[in-house]
Amino acid sequence: MSWWWAGAIGAAKKKFDEDEPTQTYESVALIIGVTGIVGNSLAEILPLSDTPGGPWKVYGVARRPRPTWNADHPIDYIQCDVSDEEDARSKLSSLKDVTHVFYVTWTNRSSEVDNCKVNGSMLRNVLRAVVPNAPNLRHVCLQTGTKHYLGPFDSVGKDVDRHEAPFTEDMPRLKIENFYYTLEDVLSEEIKMKESVTWSVHRPNTIFGFSPYSLMNIVGTLCVYAAICKHEGSKLVFPGSKEAWEGFTTASDADLVAEQQIWAAVDPYAKNEAFNCSNADVFKWKHLWKILAEQFGIEEYGFEEGKNVGLVEMMKGKESVWEEMVKENQLQEKKLDEVGVWWFADVVLGVDGMIDSMNKSKEYGFLGFRNSNNSFISWIDKYKAFKIVP
Repeated sequence: MSWWWAGAIGAAKKKFDEDEPTQTYESVALIIGVTGIVGNSLAEILPLSDTPGGPWKVYGVARRPRPTWNADHPIDYIQCDVSDEEDARSKLSSLKDVTHVFYVTWTNRSSEVDNCKVNGSMLRNVLRAVVPNAPNLRHVCLQTGTKHYLGPFDSVGKDVDRHEAPFTEDMPRLKIENFYYTLEDVLSEEIKMKESVTWSVHRPNTIFGFSPYSLMNIVGTLCVYAAICKHEGSKLVFPGSKEAWEGFTTASDADLVAEQQIWAAVDPYAKNEAFNCSNADVFKWKHLWKILAEQFGIEEYGFEEGKNVGLVEMMKGKESVWEEMVKENQLQEKKLDEVGVWWFADVVLGVDGMIDSMNKSKEYGFLGFRNSNNSFISWIDKYKAFKIVP
């Protein structure tokens, strides 16, 4: 059995003692996308005193100024736009002590061809700034996702030959443009000349986590929707398909994804492999919808035949409602179009059966898991605690 602590951090995190003197570091992490949904979890977990591979020094990179909800993490925050080659070079090439890169960011464009181009360039900019200049670099973790098996967002609803669930890591690439494939190719190309650097690819499912800035933030988006329904006294109607309402699916707790990446970064047996990462249980949205309603004190909720118009349509014109709620409840994030990622929720709640296998991950020694119901509740609590929603 692996030495890995199998998800114990998710049950009870130890408080980081800032007064404890740390003269040397065993590992130095560079998190690209530190304000994202997994980046935020990495920034919280890596500095803990019992995190494998530690003690860790942590650099965190994001495009925007450091937000208040990320300010307590003991990391060195670097504001940098990695899509800008010069900005990446000037700010990252001097980080000569980096031993591990955690690449957990992406950007969205109107077509998958453009997604391939811009996301490939972002990763290339980072690796070209870091790999030649960090002599002790050991490992690069690349995060992609379940769309590796399904195809990109703009293929949803189209006649595309997809893999059938449960998804396994040995399934071949689909014959379709997919920026996840581009990222894997860029990673392989940029580190091939440095034999001492290993890699791992991590493919989470729909992520339950905390980040008001995330482009794929399902829990935060549903919290905002529920809060608006509560404010207006309206029914919490499930905006997705009947198949998603009734069907089985799975999710990935953000802390669990971070734990798997740290495991792969420091366990010799996990090198140069791709791993699915999900909570290793299944749920139905009809059951989580009841939890969501209870968390926001909404009595009327459920699926209504013929009313699944989607959140993009349902939330049109709600900006003034959100402004009113921000003032009444002194909320932290003022822009509705940032805290509510309606298009992404419509994608997630429009499909069913997105179930991936965790067998490979367990066979290689990572035994972490989460109870998805408890995970959902814990992240809702965090959005409330940080005054993102009332």
